[in-house]
Amino acid sequence: MKNYFDLSGKVALVTGCSTGLGVQMAKALANQGAAIIAVARRQELIDKVAEEIHNEFDVDTLAIKCDITDTAQVEKAVATALDHFGRIDILINNAGTGAVAPAEDITDEQFSNELNIDLFGTFKMAREVAKKAMIPAGTGRIINIASMYGLVGNKQAPASPYHAAKGGVVNLTRALACEWGKHGITVNAICPGYFYTPLTKDTLDTEEFQAYAKSAIPMERYGVEGELDSAAIFLASDASSYVTGIMVPVDGGYTSM
Repeated sequence: MKNYFDLSGKVALVTGCSTGLGVQMAKALANQGAAIIAVARRQELIDKVAEEIHNEFDVDTLAIKCDITDTAQVEKAVATALDHFGRIDILINNAGTGAVAPAEDITDEQFSNELNIDLFGTFKMAREVAKKAMIPAGTGRIINIASMYGLVGNKQAPASPYHAAKGGVVNLTRALACEWGKHGITVNAICPGYFYTPLTKDTLDTEEFQAYAKSAIPMERYGVEGELDSAAIFLASDASSYVTGIMVPVDGGYTSM
């Protein structure tokens, strides 16, 4: 019997892998047999995550501290990963942030910071992993974590820098898929809807937002832990070998309305 989603022998680098959705997706890939490189800015958190994943799934893990907005740190992180594993088969670009404020009150610094982390940081990591690992290998899977807010606007939680950055990630995904397809690299994006993370919890827990979500989401609820896992596993596996340049909304139907 063939396991279409077997990742045994593969090495996955996951950014933003200190909390929330990054850790969930890293565990999902580890559950399919992938070795995990946990990348984030806080060493103590990724050390804990790497140890937890190793103990739970018996796969090799490595924790690398890296600020994805710093090109030198990105280059060093990828070099460290390659020194340890000799390969990077899967990249999940998950690190990100979110500024919520009316557009007329957004500062230059907020807008610049959002683009620098969510868009430019995603590009820096993809560029380095492709150049040093995937293009030489003639294969690779890049999964950018965009957002349903990269596909549509919204009236409830004004976040114009986030919309702009994630919209950029959406079309960056298409651009890289077109450029790197000849190298055997697929580049796709997952566009999550409302999921609980340290960044979203306070907003999602308000009565006002819960009432809004019930009317705006066809499934009338937020996403729960584990509901991004299957999309990540599919796009990381050989089962998606002819799938590239697509956006997969995992949003309970939000973007269908």
